[in-house]
Amino acid sequence: MKKIFYLFVLLLAGLTACDQVPKFHVEGKVDGAEDKKLYLEMSGVTGLEVLDSMKLGSDGRFSFAGERPDSPEFYRLRLDGKVINFAVDSTETVAVKASAEKFDTDYTIEGSVSNQKIKELVLLQSALQQQVYQLAQNRNIPAGVAQDSLTKIVNEYKTKVKNDYIYKAPNTTYAYFALFQSLNGYMIFDPLTNKEDVKCFAAVATSLNNMYPHADRSRNLYNMVVKGMKNTRTPRQETVEIDPSIIKEADIIDIELKDLKGNVRRLTDLKGKVVLIHFTIYNHTLSAAHNLALREVYNKYQAQGLEIYQVSLDTDEHFWKTSADNLPWVCVRDADGPYSQYVTLYNVNDLPAAYLVGRDNVLKARLEDIRNLEDEVKKLL
Repeated sequence: MKKIFYLFVLLLAGLTACDQVPKFHVEGKVDGAEDKKLYLEMSGVTGLEVLDSMKLGSDGRFSFAGERPDSPEFYRLRLDGKVINFAVDSTETVAVKASAEKFDTDYTIEGSVSNQKIKELVLLQSALQQQVYQLAQNRNIPAGVAQDSLTKIVNEYKTKVKNDYIYKAPNTTYAYFALFQSLNGYMIFDPLTNKEDVKCFAAVATSLNNMYPHADRSRNLYNMVVKGMKNTRTPRQETVEIDPSIIKEADIIDIELKDLKGNVRRLTDLKGKVVLIHFTIYNHTLSAAHNLALREVYNKYQAQGLEIYQVSLDTDEHFWKTSADNLPWVCVRDADGPYSQYVTLYNVNDLPAAYLVGRDNVLKARLEDIRNLEDEVKKLL
């Protein structure tokens, strides 16, 4: 009898301990969502994880609870493919009211200032996406002008977010959230090759590391910053020893890299054509618009002898192959990325970078402005 009583006490103590685990709560109401399934997901460093779900009734009310994270974490409510993002860093209760029709934009969220700021960022990004869509649909704007407009609106967006959300409060969850916003599937802020963007990541990483030095997010962000700083560090001025074997013709350094099919493509094999050497990273917000401008010129002058030799410095091979699959010119990739020997040999300081080679395999010009491409090409054809 004593043994049974002892086991009962242990069981009761275990249940009590479970009840005492600090929890956060997410509750609210979704109008017009009867019989729809609502999911609670965690947006972890390694990916999404479904924590709970429930079928909504006629009143649309819902309630979820989860263990409070040791450091700030990001979660989302998902309904019909639309999501509401929010952060949790305490035992707070997050209250959400939304409609099924405009679930991801027309909602109210209460419980913390950070989550209201995250909503502001979501709406800003949504407006940016709409601007980009309208620009892409306007067929009356030349590709070069469209690219300039795209660059302008994205840079204006980044400046606003940097000043109003990141640098203003780098120790907040919404500053972290701002770093990882995307546009058309590409990160708006580039933590690996853009020196100014790396500074944003560094500001948040420093604050996060001071507050939560052992958190996965702190370590992950710190590693990204270290890699970005290394990639964007101004190279020391030193003499580069050039192997004579890569100089096939006077005044040109040959490039030998593999294309999408694994075939080695040599720059000097294009002798007799006017060649645009183009160094780029496809996994960048502006890459698609830039390639659109190139395609416009290529389609116009390819029959007259223009060829493009495009060197990708993407570290993700699969992404490169997917992005380059439908491009009509020579697409090669250097697996060394920003550490490519050709980046050094061609003195590439920023991306994208473009050079023009004449029919005689002689380097003729370095293009500082892609808008001058057509004029410079016509001079060489």
